[in-house]
Amino acid sequence: MSDQRGACAMLGAVETRSVSPVFVGRAGELTALTEALSRATAGEPQALLVAGEAGVGKTRLVEEFRDAACAAGAVVALGGCVELGADGLPFAPFSTALRTLRRHLPEELSAAADGHEGELARLLPELGDPGGADSGDEDATARLFELTVRLLERLAADRTLVLVLEDLHWADTSTRHLLTYLLRTLRRGRIVVVATYRADDIHRRHPLRPLLAELDRMRTIRRIELSRFTRTEVHRQLTGILAAEPAPGLVDEIFDRSDGNAFFVEELIASQTCGEGIAPLSDSLRDLLLVRVEALPEDAQRVARIIAEGGSTVEHGLLAAVSRLAEDDLIAALRAAVGANLLLAVPDGDGYRFRHSLVREAVSDDLLPGERSRLNRRYAEALEADPGLVRPDERATRLATYWYHAHDPAKALPAVLDASVATRKRHAYAEQLRLLERAMELWDEAPAEVRAGLRPMDYAESYPPCGCDPETTPLRHLDLLAEAAVAARLCGERERALKIGKTALRLLDGDEDHDPLRAAWFWAEKARLQSNLGRGDGWAEISRAQELVKGLPPSAVHATVLAGAAGWGMLRNPGPDSLAAAERAVEYARLVKAEATELNARLTLGTIMVAAGEREAGLAEMHAVRERTTALGQFHEAARAHINLVSALESLGRSAEAVALSDAGLELTRARGLVESCSWIRGNRAESLFSLGRWDEARAEAERLLSSATSTKPRGSAHLRLAQIAVARGETATAARHLDEARAVYGTRDPIPQYTLPLAGIDLAAAAAEGRLADVRARLAAAAESGFPPGTHRYGWPLVLAAVTAEADSRGLPAAEEGRAEALAAVRRCVRALAAPAPVWAAHAAQVSEELARAEGRETAARWTETVEAWTPLDQPYPLARARHRLADALLTEGGRREEATALLRQAHATAIALGARPLREDVELLAARARIPLTADPAAAAPEPEPHADAFGLTPREQDVLRLVAAGRTNRQIAEELFISPKTASVHVSNILAKLGVSGRGEAAAMAHRLHLLDTPR
Repeated sequence: MSDQRGACAMLGAVETRSVSPVFVGRAGELTALTEALSRATAGEPQALLVAGEAGVGKTRLVEEFRDAACAAGAVVALGGCVELGADGLPFAPFSTALRTLRRHLPEELSAAADGHEGELARLLPELGDPGGADSGDEDATARLFELTVRLLERLAADRTLVLVLEDLHWADTSTRHLLTYLLRTLRRGRIVVVATYRADDIHRRHPLRPLLAELDRMRTIRRIELSRFTRTEVHRQLTGILAAEPAPGLVDEIFDRSDGNAFFVEELIASQTCGEGIAPLSDSLRDLLLVRVEALPEDAQRVARIIAEGGSTVEHGLLAAVSRLAEDDLIAALRAAVGANLLLAVPDGDGYRFRHSLVREAVSDDLLPGERSRLNRRYAEALEADPGLVRPDERATRLATYWYHAHDPAKALPAVLDASVATRKRHAYAEQLRLLERAMELWDEAPAEVRAGLRPMDYAESYPPCGCDPETTPLRHLDLLAEAAVAARLCGERERALKIGKTALRLLDGDEDHDPLRAAWFWAEKARLQSNLGRGDGWAEISRAQELVKGLPPSAVHATVLAGAAGWGMLRNPGPDSLAAAERAVEYARLVKAEATELNARLTLGTIMVAAGEREAGLAEMHAVRERTTALGQFHEAARAHINLVSALESLGRSAEAVALSDAGLELTRARGLVESCSWIRGNRAESLFSLGRWDEARAEAERLLSSATSTKPRGSAHLRLAQIAVARGETATAARHLDEARAVYGTRDPIPQYTLPLAGIDLAAAAAEGRLADVRARLAAAAESGFPPGTHRYGWPLVLAAVTAEADSRGLPAAEEGRAEALAAVRRCVRALAAPAPVWAAHAAQVSEELARAEGRETAARWTETVEAWTPLDQPYPLARARHRLADALLTEGGRREEATALLRQAHATAIALGARPLREDVELLAARARIPLTADPAAAAPEPEPHADAFGLTPREQDVLRLVAAGRTNRQIAEELFISPKTASVHVSNILAKLGVSGRGEAAAMAHRLHLLDTPR
């Protein structure tokens, strides 16, 4: 290989004739790139997209920027997307760029990858063996992406990095997803990301188009559009190429024919120097591009055709094997092609590529069908004879592609299956799916003896290995469908996964050999997909799977089906049936030694036990799973244990413990790149922070979650938390917006109580804050009708408390009387249905009970004292402040304990200010104003105790009489008749009352009068 590299280096020095040594135009574009480099050097990551038609000069611009960046001390890593038939090599540009970084920064890259070499080896195989870190969970790809971003950030902490990804129009799906993740999450480091693509290739259905639309929405990404050259710029380009002043007629002719495309200018002037004259550019573009190829010696033309069909880059050894030329003849042919500026020796490598892809495409298109098949066969045979001719991470995919395009199904099918396993091990699930679909296409074309010789190489999760010995039992078409269904789900193509699963179930229905295990597996997979796609709750599919495995010997599929049923019940109906299903799943998993399934089922079991009231035993089981999964390196399940434990602790009112455990969970998920799990933990953490009164932290956590979550449910959780904070702070418009977003996220086809109940509760609280009592009652009635499954008391008590508080605040309002009895009856039904298994829920129950008494006019200070005492030790400042406010109100109404009421109001006021709870602060201030209580401890600010019948709002006795009648629902004419005054005078009194109370309408004035006891007879 050293001789081959020497040959490449020697060829790299050959002079070329058709490229201008002068960089023409693009001053503004180059300035934009260098300015981005300066900002990145200052610590602000930069991202730029360079777009332009083929041949317009994207690569030349990038080369000039590369030189400028290197001169400024930056480390530049280039990676190009590879066009290899219809397949892209997974992560090709990132692998190439990381390989460059490893070559320039070997020690630094090793330090940055420390502890994660196995995962990162999926992108850079030189780091080690990825097999030991294999994982098929849905977080696997996101974990790889997160670790890649962190690697780049660490490398860019002490130096400026420039990462250039060329030819995105050829990017494989995995590369596009990784680039999207990188640009969305890159927040620190001295790094510039530049990506180029052909704008003229991006048709409406091009796979890059959705990515570009998404990137356009990111304001941190700048797009640079390269236009064609002007006549002046073409003149400068020709001057540089010819090293002399071109004739004006030549400039005009070439500008007209090239239309300012820089590459076409080069080809046109080259065709003239080849003695062909200037070829036309209309429908014979390919002929123009082939002019210089056809002017080469025969061996050089042959080599060009071989390289054109081999992919974007062809290694020297592989080229030698396929061309079958003597070494000297091969070198001579390559020298001629490089000298004609058609081929380039790959920098830092041992291969060759076309200088411009347009020429490669033209040469490839000029091949005859039989010629193309023969070349692909030669490539495949050479690679089979000597696998070391290409990099190990490319070998399987390239061999599969060569055999496929050689039109040899007998060879192609096994090669494609080998490549599918290789791509799965790199978490390139989208490419795995494409390969499996290609295998299904080849299945019927391959000879029966070839299919009979295939053996299952991989199994989709718990999918049964043919129910027999995989060493002797052939691979079946159903096995391919199972692998394809899982690959489609893991790469996010759930619709495709569902379609594949339906195809498999149709085949199983028509199969004479009944195969209940396989059918059960596909039904369980369909249940998961139905739920993920919002097509239903998946219970019908789970039930069908349970029927199929009933009575069969224990198996991994059986355990998985039972675990799925238990998980379904945990979320939707965590009762005795779900508990029994979880216990059976654990038992079956142990019998078949499927420990991963067992741990999953045990975690579900522990969660259901907590919901059922077995608090400590359930928590102990969950902690045991967390410790075991961590010890085994099953970090996805360990993260799930953190998620469920944090939620369980919050359900028991142990919010401080929940936050501490969430911190540990975030550390785990960040260290392991478990992006999706990290989102769930953030959502649970924000809930506990709210309970602890750390609202600013909760809001920041929810906002981080919105910007980073990759799936819908965590985003819905973030919107709910932001809506809850907004309601408590009196920001009703903001709350309404977040509630609408949450409703859109959750949908209506699969109502899960842990989403629907808090959504209903916060929506009800928002309605109460806006005085929409009818909406409050409607939402309460709906909740009472739906009921509260075990474990949902954490959502039910706040909902009922908000509803009964709204009823208490509206007591005495005529407009609120109709329907009040039914609403209070609904409150009582909900109270009977709700458990209070922990002190925090006992405190809620006490407060609901006393608000119910207030709604019926029978509250007492003694019972409010009990409520305050229930809240005091719980480290939940907001409900404690609300209870203190109500106790102070009751004390002032009963009279005689003014100093105690003063202390309570001051405590509640301080809490409201600290939290930013404006509605609570205003209520406290209104009550203090009515009672003439100063809310500061300054003795000079102390106000005298009010005289009997005095009113802190300055209402005259007559205005108090009018307010009493307003609160009773009287019109101005009715008030005038009852008080023997004119309607005009009554109107004036009403206007004065509204102004003194600071309200905008009669209903609001009446509500305030009742809430602050302005019309009560002092005791």
